Amino acid sequence: MSRILVIESSARQQGSVSRQLTADFIAQWQAAHPQDEVTVRDLAKQPVPHLDETLLAGWMKPAEQQNDAEKAAAARSNELTDEVLAADVLVLAAPMYNFAIPSTLKAWLDHVLRAGVTFKYTETGPQGLLTGKRAYVLTARGGIYAGSGMDHQEPYLRQALAFIGIHDVQFIHAEGLNMGAEFSEQGLAKAREQLAQVA
Repeated sequence: MSRILVIESSARQQGSVSRQLTADFIAQWQAAHPQDEVTVRDLAKQPVPHLDETLLAGWMKPAEQQNDAEKAAAARSNELTDEVLAADVLVLAAPMYNFAIPSTLKAWLDHVLRAGVTFKYTETGPQGLLTGKRAYVLTARGGIYAGSGMDHQEPYLRQALAFIGIHDVQFIHAEGLNMGAEFSEQGLAKAREQLAQVA
């Protein structure tokens, strides 16, 4: 049995293409792997606070020196990190907002990219600790950005995932969604074709 962790980050609950792709992914994956366990964390319904002094203190202070807010912040980060550690497959659903990922997804990454937990510093530089995992990134984009200098999603997420040891990463882009019906249909069809191959 494998464990699948799905991270939703669209601000929209209705009409979200990234959520449609996620639903397709989960349905196809469960049909092909009915014994697998799928966990979904929705960052719109359960937003993660942005990195702040309270969380940094929760990480760095000894437990006996933490106040209640710092303990709560550390516990929240531990919960999020434990989910990633337990997962065999990570699925990130990421609409493109202003050429990059949603701030909610960045906040989640700030909680789980943790020294001594998901990566460590060595004499030769940082080393990721989450080796052996796979990741799929499902994006929804109004224009066509793959391979262009305006795409700050894929390069950033590839780097962030590689930093914690996840190098087996596949991106599935639904592009051209705001460029008219023809481009939108083509973009969705291409993404769904790739999804079917994944499952």
